[in-house]
Amino acid sequence: MTKTELINSIAEKAGCTKKDAAAALEATLSSIQETLVKGEKVSITGFGTFEVRERGEKTCINPKTKAKMVCPPCKAPAFKAGRGLKEAVNTVKNSKKKKK
Repeated sequence: MTKTELINSIAEKAGCTKKDAAAALEATLSSIQETLVKGEKVSITGFGTFEVRERGEKTCINPKTKAKMVCPPCKAPAFKAGRGLKEAVNTVKNSKKKKK
């Protein structure tokens, strides 16, 4: 699903205009991003948790030159699915298997 398709889906389910749905989606994504930049978690009950994880320094190999190099430590955004999302995905997955 693309961002445009998501906006269309939100507008249809919420009964609002695509413009309002786009504004709501942008505000939501912006709020999540701002919170992660601060180093805080965003937990949405039943859906999941967005957080920033620290990655340590590690030795890497440049695939082009095969030379070893050191990759510096960094922060990476991560998402952990909540129980409700996992159950919903598994229910759909299992029901598709049964239909075959």
